[in-house]
Amino acid sequence: MPSPTPEPARLQRRLGVVDSTAIGLGSMLGAGVFVVFSPAAALAGPLLAVAVAVAGVVAYCNAVASAQLAAKYPASGGTYVYGRRQLGEWPGFIAGWGFVTGKTASCAAMALTFGHYLAPGFATPLAVAAVVVLTGVNLLGITRTAQLTRILLAVVLATLGFVAVAALTGPHPAGGGAGWSAAADGGYAWGVLPAAGLMFFAFAGYARIATLGEEVKDPATTIPKAILAALAAAFVIYLGLALLLQWHLPAAQLAGSAAPLLDAVASSALSAGTPLVQAGSAAACLGALLALITGVGRTTMAMARERDLPAPLARVGGGHTVPFVAELAVAAAVIVLLLTTNVLTVVGFSSFGVLVYYAVANAAAFTLTDRPWHAPRWLNVLGFAGCVVLALTLPPASALGMAAVLAAGIAGRFLVLRRRKTRAAGPAAS
Repeated sequence: MPSPTPEPARLQRRLGVVDSTAIGLGSMLGAGVFVVFSPAAALAGPLLAVAVAVAGVVAYCNAVASAQLAAKYPASGGTYVYGRRQLGEWPGFIAGWGFVTGKTASCAAMALTFGHYLAPGFATPLAVAAVVVLTGVNLLGITRTAQLTRILLAVVLATLGFVAVAALTGPHPAGGGAGWSAAADGGYAWGVLPAAGLMFFAFAGYARIATLGEEVKDPATTIPKAILAALAAAFVIYLGLALLLQWHLPAAQLAGSAAPLLDAVASSALSAGTPLVQAGSAAACLGALLALITGVGRTTMAMARERDLPAPLARVGGGHTVPFVAELAVAAAVIVLLLTTNVLTVVGFSSFGVLVYYAVANAAAFTLTDRPWHAPRWLNVLGFAGCVVLALTLPPASALGMAAVLAAGIAGRFLVLRRRKTRAAGPAAS
């Protein structure tokens, strides 16, 4: 008699509300907040705050859907798991593949941004070193990840507070936000949606809380609280920064800057604090990269458990019960990207993949029958529509690039399933 198939090793529940919220907020306040305002301002102009608000509304819808689903399915993998359970294997695979590929590229962007802020001449070697070190931290266990995330988050919040004070104190030589062309206001109105799509890149970190569902204590209560708390804090910070940057910097400088927060301090009475902003930016990138590697590794593990990725990626082991094979595979993929890409090309790419991921989350949440009062079905419809619209209005290169990656993943899974079916039918036919 054949021996029963052993149950896959499970992760341990060690994260409370504070740690979970810190991981989510640390993911959101990463490299995105230091780079995304400029390309968004170039598209939305004086309507930048509107773009932030649109992105925030879509993010809220997604957060509510994620909280509903994570409370019901407290397992690693996030929307990959939710899509499979509520909608079927294919929607789950599309969500998981979009997340893994888009966020792997985001890991490379975070690492490169860290290198550019710390020492531009050695950006790539520093980025590779950061990936290696933070992967090592993750391999020490999820509690070490949470501890380091809290430290980095404190540094980032202090840095953003300093930027806000610098922007408020001035001086404001350009009159604060002057220089937007009145004749172009109509064009800026058309740019609000693509700008919101780019801003969504900076909101997407709360997904990390859901992907760590198997490691959260009392997930039905903890996950919804942590997701909504992290999102609310990030929205207030982003909206405040958008208004301050528009008031403090000339339009052309804000739209064309590679480091708008650094420019805001450099052009203020507190310009001597520029090195502090550089250090805080580097810490932000490290915090986001740490949480990203963790989340992508867990989703990779979940997909491998369902045989949508190679089975060895599902192995959990070591003294700290971590998915070490998946973590190492993600790190290797990120290092390859570091040697072949640049930081500016992946923001839209990642946004498209994550918007697809959350479109599946909203569709899955729509099918739930047990619903809290704050999660009506129309909110899921609004979230789904918002994700689709923002994804389709992103710059064409980003949308087409990610669409090609998604198509390649779908084709690959189709071929693998077909081969498995053929092999299974062979012995039966004989």
